[in-house]
Amino acid sequence: MTTPELDVVVYGATGFAGTLTAEYLQDTYGGDVRWAVAGRSEEKLKTLVHELAERRPEAPKVEYIVANSTDRASLDALVARTKVVCTTVGPYAKYGTELVAAAAASGTHYCDLTGEPQFIRRMVDAHHAEAQKSGARIVHCAGFDSIPSDLGTHVVQTAAIEADGEPCDEVEYVLLGAKGGFSGGTLASLINVVAEAKDPAVRRVLVDPYGLCEGSGPDTREQMGVRYSHAAKAWTGPFLMAGINERVVRRSNELLAHRYGADFRYGESMRTGSGVLGWTGAVAMAGGMIAMAPALFIGPVRRLVNRFLTQPGDGPSRDDIENGFFKARVFGKRNGTVVYSATVLGSQDPGYGATACMLAETALGLAAGEGLGEPGVTTPAAALGMGLVERLNAHRVTFTLDTALPG
Repeated sequence: MTTPELDVVVYGATGFAGTLTAEYLQDTYGGDVRWAVAGRSEEKLKTLVHELAERRPEAPKVEYIVANSTDRASLDALVARTKVVCTTVGPYAKYGTELVAAAAASGTHYCDLTGEPQFIRRMVDAHHAEAQKSGARIVHCAGFDSIPSDLGTHVVQTAAIEADGEPCDEVEYVLLGAKGGFSGGTLASLINVVAEAKDPAVRRVLVDPYGLCEGSGPDTREQMGVRYSHAAKAWTGPFLMAGINERVVRRSNELLAHRYGADFRYGESMRTGSGVLGWTGAVAMAGGMIAMAPALFIGPVRRLVNRFLTQPGDGPSRDDIENGFFKARVFGKRNGTVVYSATVLGSQDPGYGATACMLAETALGLAAGEGLGEPGVTTPAAALGMGLVERLNAHRVTFTLDTALPG
């Protein structure tokens, strides 16, 4: 096999998230990486290439590749030219299947921003064995869902294993706060998941805490009500992304030969505060979550949401992206007592600025051959582990092992 001429191709680069990812690569690496942009519109790609050149006139001109998610031949030609393809084209259950198939068949590494459990399950079933044979690492969920959760858990468990020779038996992730716009792509993916949940096979994946694993374990469904977190010392409500994040962390544990333990337990929530106000906020959050899913099952409601809320390709202003943030803490416990914890910080809007960094650094880590993860349909932690943590710590997302524990 010949060595690919490119390290990374950003597919869907003319969309909102894709453009941010391309800009991140240009601003951060420029000519230090052999990369290109790709999409279905040659005119839009030419415009993007011109804009990228204006950002760094001294850098080599970025190449563009025309490819379409419905044209398998164009996708085969694309993946043949690069070590890694990273894609922002979602909902992935609608537009991502052929690109995964092309990457798995060719041995090209792949990463995306999906938060769709049913899509990942299909890719595992269809392409895991093929990717293992070809050498491709297919890394889903390389953005705000699910890198903070997946790598945050990995940081805590690595510290526990290195210091004590054994992992924590439970990890609790609490999102302490975030500021940023809601991604139109995320919304479209959520609506598509709900629409596909009419299929009993999809519903089984969505309700099974181990729906992305081959085995099972002690965890039950994600938090849907109000709970007081003694670790965070606050009331918590349901976290919208827990439905995908929790399953990704459990798949990482399985792919890592149960490095976190065969009976490892994991859960996520969102902090609402202390006292009566915190409890009231958690109740309101739980009520909204309980009402939202059934409403989206109604076709006219889905169409109304699609029509009036943020659309794929749209997003917040550049100032809002740069002024956004997120903060989470990850608590590692043994027998219910916190023994290790880590703080995860994002310096920009979690769904846009921080996510562009996370996706790009995942792609670059794969291109550099970092990590010890086996090929197949995998996760950020299983594929790249602490190497990806080090990459992100140098940029917009940091993972810090805490020196002081709750107490």
